[in-house]
Amino acid sequence: MTHPSRGLDEVIHQKNRLGILAVLAEADYADFAYLKEILDLTDGNLSRHLQVLEEAGLVIIEKDFQGKRPRTRVRSTRLGRKALNDHLKAMQDLINRVNKEKR
Repeated sequence: MTHPSRGLDEVIHQKNRLGILAVLAEADYADFAYLKEILDLTDGNLSRHLQVLEEAGLVIIEKDFQGKRPRTRVRSTRLGRKALNDHLKAMQDLINRVNKEKR
């Protein structure tokens, strides 16, 4: 039997990427500006985290225009939703194990 920490996903475990996927789990998509504001990230920092998630196949980044203004929207993929759920389960298993040890 392996330790529950072995189930944590290195890509997702970084707090900003976990935050991005958590926000996307609550909605069909999120605008770049919304993610930037709610997660208190700079443009460059958010862009880099989105790039990592996109390269892992966990999000899709869509760019278009709203009127004459560019708009970037981010959606979680099916793989991204599954990866988040698996990661959260591993975290819950780890919490349960630690709490059990305290008794």
